[in-house]
Amino acid sequence: MAAKLRKGDKVRVLAGKDAGRDGEITSVDPKAGKAVVEGINIAIRHTRQSQNSQGGRIPKAMPIDLSNLALLDANGKPTRVGFRFEDGKKVRFAKSTGEAV
Repeated sequence: MAAKLRKGDKVRVLAGKDAGRDGEITSVDPKAGKAVVEGINIAIRHTRQSQNSQGGRIPKAMPIDLSNLALLDANGKPTRVGFRFEDGKKVRFAKSTGEAV
């Protein structure tokens, strides 16, 4: 099945502690159905000091389920994603505006 959300998409969080916040997808794991969104679902990781890096409490963005994310259309509003064929190619489009995403 084609991916409705991809790396680089602007999304809004629909559920969870960060509900209502916007961010950009930095990576997607389609097999697990999760994505990492910049600045969303931050957890503190305690790391040991090494020769290369300083140790301490490091904030890290954790994966969030794709069902809790909605793509932002050109107007900045959350929308659902559909697929259609244009010139023999399958393209994503925003259901609210009908524009290709």
